[in-house]
Amino acid sequence: MWYNQNTTIMDIQINTDKTIENSSRLQDYFATELQTALSRFQDKVTRVAVHFGDENKEKYDAKDKRYLIEARIANREPVAVTHFADTVEKAFDGAVSKIKSVLQTTFEKQREY
Repeated sequence: MWYNQNTTIMDIQINTDKTIENSSRLQDYFATELQTALSRFQDKVTRVAVHFGDENKEKYDAKDKRYLIEARIANREPVAVTHFADTVEKAFDGAVSKIKSVLQTTFEKQREY
């Protein structure tokens, strides 16, 4: 399943596996939060693909929720991060923190050259 939030510059696509309920509320919330979190990169990032998953399906295990973010950067290779946590929200927060750090480092290195 996927959700597509079109903006003027950055396209956000949200995918879930069949174990995560892909409601409109979930899609809208995470797309809006991601757009806000990455707004300072919106002129450089053309598309963001998100993949939610539950690694252990019906079994409960700490850190079994996976959140993967792939950011496509204009004229560069895409970058991706993954974060595991015990809830979807915590996995989201961890992955967003990681992708912001990766993008910041990528653009700082680009500026140096």
